[in-house]
Amino acid sequence: MSGARIDAQTYGLVSRVNHWLLAAGMIFMLGLGFYVFEGMERGPDMRAMADLHKAVGVLILGVGLWRVGWRLFAGFPPEAGDAPRWQARAAKAAHWMLLLAILIMPLSGLGHSYFGAHPVEVFGLFTIPAGPENRFLSEVTEVVHVIGAWTLAAIVLVHVAGALKHHFLDRDATLRRMVGRA
Repeated sequence: MSGARIDAQTYGLVSRVNHWLLAAGMIFMLGLGFYVFEGMERGPDMRAMADLHKAVGVLILGVGLWRVGWRLFAGFPPEAGDAPRWQARAAKAAHWMLLLAILIMPLSGLGHSYFGAHPVEVFGLFTIPAGPENRFLSEVTEVVHVIGAWTLAAIVLVHVAGALKHHFLDRDATLRRMVGRA
């Protein structure tokens, strides 16, 4: 069952697809979110882009639940190189933070909409209804979402930098096994 659990040499096909699909989705959502909420002026165009951000966020949550569940089932392989202990611990912490962000980001975004009394329409397929307005919880979830976005962006940059360091400086199999070439 080569697509299922990981082994010491590489990640299985399911783990690799999960990783790259969620990586692309989360990076897209970070870019879209920063563009919409930091770069656009209020108005109908911003509202349409915000609705797209929310709809994709719901899809990311669904895929993210699968991704996190699969990672917990499949586990992590041992380190591919001989990194110092502090680097191995930092990498493990970054991986756990990324997994948490996969859940925290869409849930906090949905919380902000729900408690802000705004329904979320998901591409005409279904609608997540608005809850009763609760300004305090709406603001708390918004703060979590905004701080989470900036934190996630930083963690993604560190994660990518670490993968490139392993590939080009350490010349170990860390990156190769995530693309199935270990």
